[in-house]
Amino acid sequence: MTRKLVRMTRLTVVIGAVLVVLGVVAYVMTAAASVTALIPTFVGVLLLLCAAAARKPAWHRHGIHAALVVALVGALGTLMNVVRIGEVFAGTAERPAAVVVSTLMFVLLVGYLVMGIRSFVAARRANTSG
Repeated sequence: MTRKLVRMTRLTVVIGAVLVVLGVVAYVMTAAASVTALIPTFVGVLLLLCAAAARKPAWHRHGIHAALVVALVGALGTLMNVVRIGEVFAGTAERPAAVVVSTLMFVLLVGYLVMGIRSFVAARRANTSG
């Protein structure tokens, strides 16, 4: 497997693992008040499964594409809480922990999407020029 393929797979593992930890920490910190605190964990597990598929050269593109779809859906799903970040700073948020966790998840997933899109654009350019 080429270095670029390994890099994107490794990034998928890192983001997936960070989301798993984020979800577990959020669940524990909120005294297990709601299973929705584990949403980052569920998204992280899906990313880890996609990364496992991407480790096989024949499945790499499919695994990373699937991971990017999961990241896009996850980022879009966090938006309703992310737009409330101002309420956290104002001290008026109903569920400040949910807003903060959603914002962290959003930033991680959007960053991952940007890196994934850049990787695919670079791969496309390399294939057409060579």
